[in-house]
Amino acid sequence: MNAQILALVNQKGGVTKSTSCVNLAAGLAQAGKKVLAVDLDPQASLTISLGHPQPDQLPVTISDMMGKVLTDQPITPGEGILHHPEGFDLMPSDIQLSGMEVSLVNAMSRETILRQYLDTVRKQYTHILLDCQPSLGMLTVNALAAANRIIIPVSAEYLPAKGLEQLLQTVAKVRRQINPKLQIDGILLAMVDNRTNFAKEIAGLIRNTYGSKINVFSSEIPHSVRAKEASAEGKSIFAHDPNGKVAAAYKNLTQEVIKIEKQREKSRAGVSR
Repeated sequence: MNAQILALVNQKGGVTKSTSCVNLAAGLAQAGKKVLAVDLDPQASLTISLGHPQPDQLPVTISDMMGKVLTDQPITPGEGILHHPEGFDLMPSDIQLSGMEVSLVNAMSRETILRQYLDTVRKQYTHILLDCQPSLGMLTVNALAAANRIIIPVSAEYLPAKGLEQLLQTVAKVRRQINPKLQIDGILLAMVDNRTNFAKEIAGLIRNTYGSKINVFSSEIPHSVRAKEASAEGKSIFAHDPNGKVAAAYKNLTQEVIKIEKQREKSRAGVSR
């Protein structure tokens, strides 16, 4: 096994990156995949929403692992990885990670520290999901350098064009300079309130503006209180409200992600013949 590494990235906060990371991890686990979710945000939203309300009390987090890579210390297999009852794993985060961002600035090969850590675990998983912080700083660049695929969650509440353009420029730069294998799986429309014309207009606008250049997932994640309740309980939407519309949307998204993967494998096999 050599894991597919998917980064969920958007420098704007509040676009359901962490929620989408939890539910995609659970969806892939239900589909029989071996999944590790990595929290790359010092605010630790992913860690908290997976049932660890006090991340600063966890003995080992991603900043410790990246610290070991920086100082050439050995990493024991599975060190610091937590198991979630829904069948996937978590590498948690805490506030120390903001200090790691500062340390990276002067480090040798600073863009690849995360990739070097993931190389120690990637053979145990089929999928590694990276929940990025809402900024385009050093940690997000590390995620883009380590990933081979990107999902961009976007809320259908405002016109995200400017932020999206900036993100796409960063992705293009990382692809040119550090990671030529990086591909965008698609833009994920989240927090869509289909009762309002405004949300429908924005969803339509994003599809029209970007749809010709980038895949926009056909699954749209509806605006829902249930998703927030699930996070508060440390569960995915599948465990909290399995028959609801949000669970259905994330199930469809999981299938779309797997389908993209299969199509790429097919085209690679075609090329290598």
